[in-house]
Amino acid sequence: MKHYTFSIIVCLFLCSVANSQTYQIGHTTVNFIDTSRSNRSIATEIYYPADVAGDNVAITSQNTIQFPSLVFGHGFVMTWDAYQNFWNALVPNGYIIAFPKTEGSFSPSHLEYGKDLAFVINQMNFLGTQLTSIFYNRVSSMNSVMGHSMGGGSSFLSVQLNSNIKTIVNFASAETNPSAIAAAGTVNIPSLIFAGANDCVSPPSANQLSMYNSLVSSCKTYVSIIGASHCQMANSNALCSFGESTCSPTPTITRTAQHAKIFSYLIPWLDYQLKANCSQGNVFDNQITTDSSITFLKNCIQCNNLNSVELNNDIDLIVLFPNPSRDFITIKGFSEKEYLLKIFDINSKVILEQSFTEVINIDTSKYSSGVYFYEIIDTNNSIKKGKFIKQ
Repeated sequence: MKHYTFSIIVCLFLCSVANSQTYQIGHTTVNFIDTSRSNRSIATEIYYPADVAGDNVAITSQNTIQFPSLVFGHGFVMTWDAYQNFWNALVPNGYIIAFPKTEGSFSPSHLEYGKDLAFVINQMNFLGTQLTSIFYNRVSSMNSVMGHSMGGGSSFLSVQLNSNIKTIVNFASAETNPSAIAAAGTVNIPSLIFAGANDCVSPPSANQLSMYNSLVSSCKTYVSIIGASHCQMANSNALCSFGESTCSPTPTITRTAQHAKIFSYLIPWLDYQLKANCSQGNVFDNQITTDSSITFLKNCIQCNNLNSVELNNDIDLIVLFPNPSRDFITIKGFSEKEYLLKIFDINSKVILEQSFTEVINIDTSKYSSGVYFYEIIDTNNSIKKGKFIKQ
């Protein structure tokens, strides 16, 4: 029989307790003042976990957890309230999310907005140290800068300006001036980029994909949702919808379906990156390899220490990387365990069948570009299935 170490049991128990909590949504408005920029005022809407929903209510007293903070940049001429889908999904799961409202005109400064995002990250941490703040002692040092469209592009600019930013996530991010693509070349923190395959406003090939390729992060993921559009990343917004109506292709999935897909990846990714919940990192890694409604690029696994932990569901914790691949893939299982690997082409033809112990490296340099499927069987006849992309 396999056994957890005592520390692992405690960690998993505490993580499960923390993640079983659900919260109501509190809201407050704060005007932050940046004295380094001529006392620039940055009006910010903040949503946070509470016991009773409402404005200026107390933060939850169910526990004394410190919550990660997320700072979210809006799109071009869009307002913060178009992103209710984000605070509705994230706050009940134990996140504080702040929306700076600056640069909402038809001639915004992308650089100033990037500075605002970077500044608000620090201000959220500062609020956590203030006795008079409702956030006193409740803001974690873990955080993420996020954004949609213009705000997504500006999020790359913000990372250059603030070394305290821990992660970056954006949605249909658009190129900015100065260049978000160039800025991405200096970003080395964990990064998650969402794209809509049917985005005609900021087409992925010229925007999000270029940003992903520029990133120097050792852990970066690009998720392209098939049939998804630019404006459906958020709630309905008249100005965004008008702009989208003038171009093609149009979305082939609903806004509701697009939101559900976003949060099926975003929440487990944040839970791992900002709350160190390895089981959620594993959920992310398993789902992404079998999900036929997306395509993806990825250079890491979310929880590198999973394979040193003995669990009863070993087969689910086997990892394949890199995915996509060029010249090779590595499949890593558990120490001294034996497995049978089968790889299938798109026509379900077996192109490789091989036994291995613990780890195997497969030369894929002669495979044609495309999608391949794999099946791994352990000595208990448990089966893990997935897919990988050969570039």
